[in-house]
Amino acid sequence: MKQIAYEENCDATLKIIFRSLLFLFLISTTLLSWGQRSSVRIWKDVPTMKNHRSKLIIFTPPKEIATQTAVIICPGGSYHHLGLFHEGFKTAKWFNNLGVTAFVLKYRLSRGGYHHPAMIEDLQRSIQWVKLHADEYNIDTSKIGVMGFSAGGHLAVMGGAFQNENFLAPRNINTTVSLKPNFVVAIYPVISMQDSLAHKRSRKSLLTKSYTPDERDKLSLELQIPSNMPPVFLLASKDDDVVNYKNSVVLSEALEKQNNTFKFLLFETGGHGYGLKETHFTKTSKWTLKLQRWLSSLGFL
Repeated sequence: MKQIAYEENCDATLKIIFRSLLFLFLISTTLLSWGQRSSVRIWKDVPTMKNHRSKLIIFTPPKEIATQTAVIICPGGSYHHLGLFHEGFKTAKWFNNLGVTAFVLKYRLSRGGYHHPAMIEDLQRSIQWVKLHADEYNIDTSKIGVMGFSAGGHLAVMGGAFQNENFLAPRNINTTVSLKPNFVVAIYPVISMQDSLAHKRSRKSLLTKSYTPDERDKLSLELQIPSNMPPVFLLASKDDDVVNYKNSVVLSEALEKQNNTFKFLLFETGGHGYGLKETHFTKTSKWTLKLQRWLSSLGFL
């Protein structure tokens, strides 16, 4: 009986190993088919941060259609995990087809033991890195935006709202380039940390269970919008059962109050988490086409 149990355990272990190898193979072939060229660890040159594995996965467009525009994409996942494929890699490929160089950011997460300000540190470091390597990728430093989905949308909006606050300074990084993105795209975003609107899992991941009112208000971005916010493209659906769509409403109100440039698309249906999946909503709403036209109207395409 012990021999049979041993053989069954071996079979189970081999199945797990096989599935893991198959998963890694599928990821590799998928990335190659989507034109993934390279990745870079954004902290590798910072001695005190070299063990952190945050990275940018770089997707470059064909040279003949390159627009010199770049976007840093922040997938969602409650600040706990990342929706890399449908919100990251597919989005990057879509941008490549428009001539935009795309950088998918694998930022630090709560499941790795990280909380605020780790995520905004990663985004600001990414903005700095892309600007410092702009010539290498044929990028115009005045045409670098950020885009995020769900919790990643919160991170993208933080990038605009906290443009003048150098979260890298405690890491002894006094950047010589502006940390302000040139445009912000927020898709079904988390915005508020207030009890009435907060996505509880994102708030817990970002602030932990224990936080002060000041910390809560600091990361309630509807309270932090400056008058020089970059142009914002904002999208939400009223039937979103994950993140209350009123997160987007209060952001739009804050943007309007500060006389910022923005476009807010609010749909009756659409739900949450679709990214660039082929869904009925993505086909009928044509939101990606509307985003493309918006970027063109601002001179980024």
